[in-house]
Amino acid sequence: MSYWNPYNLPDDLGKMEPWKWDDKYDMTRDFIGYGEHSHDPQWPNGAKIAVSFVINYEEGAEHNVLNGDPHSETMINETPGVAPKLQERDVRIESEYEYGSRVGFWRLFRMFNKHDIKFTLYAVGQALECNPAAGKRSAEEGHDIASHAYRWIDYHSVPVEEEKALIRKAVETIRDICGAPPKGWFYGRLSPRSIPLLWEVYQEMGIPLVWMSDSYADEVPYWIDMPAEKDEPNPKGLLMVPYSYDCNDFKFNLDTGFSGPSDFYEQIKNTFDILYEEGRDGSPKMMTVALHCRCIGKPGRFAVLKKFVEYIKGKEDVWIATRTQIAEHFAEKFPYRKGHLA
Repeated sequence: MSYWNPYNLPDDLGKMEPWKWDDKYDMTRDFIGYGEHSHDPQWPNGAKIAVSFVINYEEGAEHNVLNGDPHSETMINETPGVAPKLQERDVRIESEYEYGSRVGFWRLFRMFNKHDIKFTLYAVGQALECNPAAGKRSAEEGHDIASHAYRWIDYHSVPVEEEKALIRKAVETIRDICGAPPKGWFYGRLSPRSIPLLWEVYQEMGIPLVWMSDSYADEVPYWIDMPAEKDEPNPKGLLMVPYSYDCNDFKFNLDTGFSGPSDFYEQIKNTFDILYEEGRDGSPKMMTVALHCRCIGKPGRFAVLKKFVEYIKGKEDVWIATRTQIAEHFAEKFPYRKGHLA
């Protein structure tokens, strides 16, 4: 199967068509949010913080000339500096991704099961096709299966109808492998149209889209209005469950990121401690710990994740929850109202 070139931009960007507002897909920005006192999400049993562990499962769906892509993958790998965009196979990086599916995922899977913690699997459709057991076993153990698109690529230049077709394919792939369509979604490398497009496809398929996580704008879930519902008498909106780049193990693979496992541990522990303190002061939040099989799955890094899990399990009033659990709780407590956050 061949794919478009997501980097097929003109040499002179100044000659590109000027941007124009699209009433169907462009959304307004919100700089106000919940304001000075944030918003109490009223976590179950009086919890002071909700902690969400996310495993990004991308292995096999990354850029690769074997998939008809114009170059090999360059992101989130152990190559010092920036990996070159090779217009041929890069077997070094291919093997790193294979480590993630062969070894790293199962190390994380066993640890979370041992501690009876349910994670959210950000599953890329094609990655599950390469290793269906990762999705099947996650579903069997009661973990939360969300979509991370069908391919783990940049969607900026993907035509609308092609992106919609890939959304449908991602939903169908997860449904067929894991037994149910995904209730939640995280793109990562989305286009400006991706959020309304996703909402549109779910509507067309008659499947509930409970949440989306392509936002870094808050520490509490919040509702957004959908452009297509502007004139609808009974709009549904879309619940955003914010994600995290600061408590994300991909920074092990950035020159300006974590220099070692202790940096990652200090970051996630400090984040937990501050949010836990704020929760005890009457302003509960949620925290996301974002993981990649080929990254935190390495033994030296995995050790500090294990240490953090044991640390928070020793605290009172901590709700370790999947993103769907968080979203469903929030939606029940604070139903959508058009033009309002909650």
